[in-house]
Amino acid sequence: MPHHSPAPSAWRRIRTAWGLPDLSGKGRFVTANLIDSLGNGLVGAFTLVFFVKTTSLPLVAIGAALTLGQLLVLPVPLFLGRLLDGYGPRPVVAVGNWISVAGFIGFLFSHAAWQIVLWQVMVQLGSTAFWMGSGPLTVTVAGGVERARWFGFVRALRNVGVGFGGAVSAVVLSFGTVTGLRAIMVLNVVTFAVAGWLVLTLPGTEADAGGPAGAAAPGPAEPGPTSEPPGGYRTVLKDVRYLRLVATNISFVFSSTVIAVLLAVYVAQYVHVGSWIVGVLVVLNTALVALLQTLASRWTEARRPVTVLVWALLLNAAAFTAFGALLVLPGWSVIAGLLIAMVLYTAGEILSSPPTSELSVVMAPDHLRGRYLGVYQMSWSIGSALAPALLTGLLEAGAALPWMFLAAISVLAVPVVLGLDRRPATVEAAVGDDTAAEQLDGDPTG
Repeated sequence: MPHHSPAPSAWRRIRTAWGLPDLSGKGRFVTANLIDSLGNGLVGAFTLVFFVKTTSLPLVAIGAALTLGQLLVLPVPLFLGRLLDGYGPRPVVAVGNWISVAGFIGFLFSHAAWQIVLWQVMVQLGSTAFWMGSGPLTVTVAGGVERARWFGFVRALRNVGVGFGGAVSAVVLSFGTVTGLRAIMVLNVVTFAVAGWLVLTLPGTEADAGGPAGAAAPGPAEPGPTSEPPGGYRTVLKDVRYLRLVATNISFVFSSTVIAVLLAVYVAQYVHVGSWIVGVLVVLNTALVALLQTLASRWTEARRPVTVLVWALLLNAAAFTAFGALLVLPGWSVIAGLLIAMVLYTAGEILSSPPTSELSVVMAPDHLRGRYLGVYQMSWSIGSALAPALLTGLLEAGAALPWMFLAAISVLAVPVVLGLDRRPATVEAAVGDDTAAEQLDGDPTG
């Protein structure tokens, strides 16, 4: 009798249609990411207000303390890179969550500016550890297949969590009670502690990507946690190909700050439309990322990551040009122009995040992956610190200047990113990563 393949289940049809990865056995990893994104959404939206309500410090002092705490963490990625090389991503991510727990507990008992600085350092340290370990951990969980889908799914999951967390915070803030604010902080303490445990007990990740026990680690012997892998940050700084990726990412870092830094003040003071439109644009951005990120991953997995990045850069340039052009549009068309610009901006965001995250991991040699990611994370840390001052300074000098600057660096990044998926002429700075080089062509099966 002829054998017939069983019809795919309804869930498998949905998974295929929406570009979702195979989630079987990955519940702990998914839950940990959702908890972290939800927690960041909860706290990110109300940390400043929390200290305004729970301390007697002036607003300026609180803002300065939070900023100083972030600045003190800027060099930390270089140290965390060494830990990633020695221990792998799983313990680094788990301990990062628990360090954040300590910071949130400290927030509950902070009354002086120095205390806010201290615990903000802890929270930012934990967050940085999570972000640095997240990419290698995602590669490990993916197991060499559906990488583009996994990075897209994690991105969509985090966007949903941050959006929902921000919405919950907005509801709590509308009541304005100190008890409610403290309850959110306590909730974060509990959930981040659970997230750390979930990551640490992930099944099937004993050979963490980039860790010392990784099966693909170069060399005849597997170094232990205290072993010093060959090479170091000098090797990273000699890898011009990887530094081009880091330089390209700085363009995306500046782009990512547009909503938080520029949008509200630009709309209110320069294009003279109601502030209500800002909320509409933010919701539009969040909804599009949540709905389309995995579908976009399904499209990108069959294409070279570099091709996708070029499209993302060009979409960003078009979006920023559209934002700047609003200054010369008649009043009746400004709303439509804002919506078009936001759609273009969101499309660039959707396309840029998975391939940059993936390339930052797979372009790094296994035995130095932590150090490579330390340099890559510095592009986020420095860019995020510089963007508010630079972009607002340009805005004050001329309403069109920040959009011209953002469009220019997006276009200039295109020739920088071209050719990143080609094998280097020498492998001195990328020894031991043959698998990554083979997979840069976007083949989802590895």
